[in-house]
Amino acid sequence: MKVAVAFDHRGVHLRDAVLEVLSEHEVIDFGTDTDAVRIDYPDKAREVGEAIQRGVAERAVLVCGSGVGAAVAACKMTGIRAAICHDTYSAHQGVEHDDMNVLCLGSEVVGPSLARELVVTFLNATFNGGERYVERLQKVAEMERTMKNGEITAA
Repeated sequence: MKVAVAFDHRGVHLRDAVLEVLSEHEVIDFGTDTDAVRIDYPDKAREVGEAIQRGVAERAVLVCGSGVGAAVAACKMTGIRAAICHDTYSAHQGVEHDDMNVLCLGSEVVGPSLARELVVTFLNATFNGGERYVERLQKVAEMERTMKNGEITAA
């Protein structure tokens, strides 16, 4: 699987753990590899989101301090379904039911061992494809088409 990864200056503390479990995948690494320079999570969210939108990556792992900012920023992009997962149930269920394509982690919330487990769980999960899940995703896609800045616009 082609997996994009990105870390801001706080998320970089999980970098080694995340990359360790991606060794059998094709990794598109958008950095960073140091906490010496502030890196803004929206920039990293955009990089991994665009990789998925362009078809360069199938999924992504995005890490900031809490995972919150990364998820908020990534979800602003059409077709990106990002979520914070700090437990394995959410990491697989988000893919199975919601076709989640970006796993967001918080380096200040989970340690390296759990981060490895979450990434493996996320990547091993597949979308269920059941009718009710597809219908829900169609509703989300409709929201993306008809709403901008929280307001209804022309379809």
